[in-house]
Amino acid sequence: MRILPPFPMTMPVKWPAALLRATVLELAILAGHLILYPTGLTPERRPRPRPRAGFDDGAPAAAGATHRLPGAPDAVPTVLLHGFVDNRSVFVLLRRALARQGSHHVECLNYSPLTCDVRAAADLLGRHVEEICARTGHPEIDIVGHSLGGLIARYYVQRLGGDRRVRTLVTLGTPHSGTTVAPLASAHPIVRQMRPGSPVIEELRMPAPGCRTRFVSFWSDLDRIMSPVETARIDHPDLLVQNVQVSGIGHLALPVHPAVAEGIREALESGVSEAGSSSGTASVA
Repeated sequence: MRILPPFPMTMPVKWPAALLRATVLELAILAGHLILYPTGLTPERRPRPRPRAGFDDGAPAAAGATHRLPGAPDAVPTVLLHGFVDNRSVFVLLRRALARQGSHHVECLNYSPLTCDVRAAADLLGRHVEEICARTGHPEIDIVGHSLGGLIARYYVQRLGGDRRVRTLVTLGTPHSGTTVAPLASAHPIVRQMRPGSPVIEELRMPAPGCRTRFVSFWSDLDRIMSPVETARIDHPDLLVQNVQVSGIGHLALPVHPAVAEGIREALESGVSEAGSSSGTASVA
């Protein structure tokens, strides 16, 4: 059994000063995100594929033909999927961090805030993934999902056959075992599906033999949306998982903090060939 290399081990940050710093950072991020939120309401423009050699731009493509995107012939596309009542604007900084490396073709997908079912959202994600693979000419993609976005992506991979398309799934503060926070929000059907013991959570506990996707789950000891915080870990005997504990930041900071972005980049660039699991700790305080 091959074990994924853990992130550098560090000592946990001190309480309660760390909690105060994390809370101030969360409020600052929330304020900035509220300003950016309107910019992410509309779907982003997709890059046009490079015309095929020997054909005019207006020539019809052959059935089933695929195209490589210009400037990134070998880059596996990375898809960013936001959390509950959010949109692609949450990934402004992460997208820039990944794009700066030059090896990532990055796209963001929006799903409607009126989405009421993880299963339906996962099915829609699957259709988007097929379109991206056909458009870019790549048989596989990577996905980074924040909060609910990670749960939707995991359901697609684990229950809808998405493991044949998703090479690596990175989740950030995702309630893999369900979260008990904000009970009043349970009026929304998709929030009920994020509760411990919900049918969706129980489906994800079911056996998944032969799942080919590699999972990397970032979870924070100061994430006040995940209750308990360990729910953002993936614990499944059939899945290839690396759980990475992040110390010193909260839920909103996970897709924003540069240290987490660097960890995501490393996760997407690392490879693995055999089943295994590992854990690590990364301090960003």
